[in-house]
Amino acid sequence: MEKTTEQLQKEYDALLNTQCFTEKDLDYRILEQHIPHLERISEISNSVIMVFDLYKREHVYVSANISHILDLDPDKCHGEPSYINERIHPDDLYCMLDAGLYFLKYGLTIPVEKRRESKLVNTYRVLNEKNKYIRVIEQQICIENDIRGNAWLSLGIIDISPDQSPDAPFRSRLIDTRSGAIYLFPPQNKEDMLTSREKEILQLIANGLISKQIADRLYISVNTVNTHRQRILEKLRADNTVEAIRYASGLGIL
Repeated sequence: MEKTTEQLQKEYDALLNTQCFTEKDLDYRILEQHIPHLERISEISNSVIMVFDLYKREHVYVSANISHILDLDPDKCHGEPSYINERIHPDDLYCMLDAGLYFLKYGLTIPVEKRRESKLVNTYRVLNEKNKYIRVIEQQICIENDIRGNAWLSLGIIDISPDQSPDAPFRSRLIDTRSGAIYLFPPQNKEDMLTSREKEILQLIANGLISKQIADRLYISVNTVNTHRQRILEKLRADNTVEAIRYASGLGIL
């Protein structure tokens, strides 16, 4: 049975609640240091720039040019996101929550030092104050973690999409800027990414078994186990088995 938008929002909020913030650890002078640079980016690129605070659950910075680029009220955009969410096409909002939940599960498993290497790109429709839908492309990047490793400040860069077809579908993809790997949503045949044997071996690795133990349990050679391990890393575009386990868990493969 398909979930409702409200159910997806509750799941998304519950996932965000797994992060444990301590207010005294958050130095908002860091945000103030970012703002001059963000303002220059908005001027040079003619892009709308927004910063979302995952602790406060609100937009703590919105570039003033949102008024003439998207024809949205900048004062209403600042703060909690209800105004913007209400402006997103209902079908696209549902997909955004679904994709956001999917990728956030993975994103929170990424080592803190690698989070800035991932970029989420969404294409969706926004209803402006002239009651006209505009298709936009938004790039989202984590720009600050707190001292405890919680994902804290998220940067959004919004541009008008060159494709203004009113019926074009919502699109979402996660890009690893380091490797160039692209992960699409909805995932294409994620169940088929690994064979049943590869899933079995990855699960045993996740359970702490080494290659010799896995070989003994499955009645195969150590060389065969290591061949499977290498193929798993290649298929999941992971540098090591720890990353492979995190990614597979985020996808729901394990």
